[in-house]
Amino acid sequence: MELREHKSSFFVYFILRLFVIATMVLQLFRGNYENVFLCILTLVLLVVPSLIQVKIKIELPTALEIIMLLFIFSAEILGEINAFYIRIPAWDTVLHTLNGFLMAAIGFSLVDILNRHERFSFELSPVFMAIVAFCFSMTIGVLWEFFECGMDTFFHLDMQKDTILHSITSVMLDPNGGNVPITIKGIQDVSVNGQSLGLGGYLDIGLYDTMKDLFVNFIGAVVFSVVGFFYVKSRGKGRFAKRFIPRLKNKDKDFLSIAAENRDDAEHEGASEEKETESGE
Repeated sequence: MELREHKSSFFVYFILRLFVIATMVLQLFRGNYENVFLCILTLVLLVVPSLIQVKIKIELPTALEIIMLLFIFSAEILGEINAFYIRIPAWDTVLHTLNGFLMAAIGFSLVDILNRHERFSFELSPVFMAIVAFCFSMTIGVLWEFFECGMDTFFHLDMQKDTILHSITSVMLDPNGGNVPITIKGIQDVSVNGQSLGLGGYLDIGLYDTMKDLFVNFIGAVVFSVVGFFYVKSRGKGRFAKRFIPRLKNKDKDFLSIAAENRDDAEHEGASEEKETESGE
């Protein structure tokens, strides 16, 4: 029943799953076991949207579900395994912008579900809901940057991609040991322990990448917060916002409960038929 309700998203899920399995087999033959683990993780993550709908009884709009599936595939398989983060400089920027948009939609939906709940009598203003959605998105973005920093610090990865700079400013360069910022311009090369890095500039270790990621996350969060504001302002009549805002399942869409009820009815009918048979005998 769930598959019939979400044919488009299931088709995307099925195609992406085939690609992930093919990639996993290829990486297994190449002996890249770390990438094999990433493929397994991706397969698990691709199931999460369906589990949310069936187990938690949250209805994900088809557009949102498809974007979530594509986001997971783009980040793990294309970004990490196929090195799109390196080959396409804007790849990481696009994903972080999309993440800000999606997280704002999810944050907005959490407040919207609370706002519509029968057990609560208060109503939250559109401005407040937009602010909460924005703050939720930015919080998730900051937590992700904490995660990247932790992985780089403790596991010596490079999730916070480095940036080549041609000028730096620092108070630590003040010859008098004061708080006067000193600027070095036109940096063409940097040597470490007497060895030239050959990068054509100063190597920044992740700060600019982190700030860029947070800035584009900010843009995505602002965009959806504005969209969500007008969605609530128009009393839920906006078609665009509806495609990205999860909501509680209606009783006629709660297929897990419907299946359980049908099973109980079938068992009850079976028991009744057995009693009638025994009575007839």
